[in-house]
Amino acid sequence: MSRERIQDGLDRLACAIAETRALVPAVAALAGRYAAALERGGTLVFCGNGGSAADAQHLAAEYVVRYGRTRRAMAALALTTDSSILTAIGNDLQFEQVFARQVEALCGPEDILILHSTSGESRNLLAAARAARVQGTETVAFLGKGGGPLAALVDVAIVVPSDETSDVQILHLTLQHLLVELVEELVVPPA
Repeated sequence: MSRERIQDGLDRLACAIAETRALVPAVAALAGRYAAALERGGTLVFCGNGGSAADAQHLAAEYVVRYGRTRRAMAALALTTDSSILTAIGNDLQFEQVFARQVEALCGPEDILILHSTSGESRNLLAAARAARVQGTETVAFLGKGGGPLAALVDVAIVVPSDETSDVQILHLTLQHLLVELVEELVVPPA
């Protein structure tokens, strides 16, 4: 039984990977957008909830530190890391504003806000996308489960064709890692 479950899970993921290939042109185009933002002095700003929050932090680290090779740091941050800001917003305002308030404070037209959500329904991410629009900040969302309402609020929606949360998260991280690799080559070409 457990072997069958594992095999079924891998088969499901393989199908999702095959269907995700249709997103290659859109994801490749993002590399240019990310690189342009970094070259104009902007910051890649990541956010998400739960596992997607962990992905946001992971990806910001890839840009700031390094990914495939040692190179200069690139400006990136995750809105999920400052416990004082997160708890103050949650307590004094409401959890729905936990990212929007930070977008209002930290984002401008030179930046890109990158939202991660498996469902596209999180109220705090919807509020963040709306705040980014007010700030003139470009928005990208990595989504699953059809994209939800968040897909309509962003400039670019990358919707992984799966309803399985774990598969969506795996593919978000895979696509974003490929983007880091491409952006590294665009912003800091190999010597």
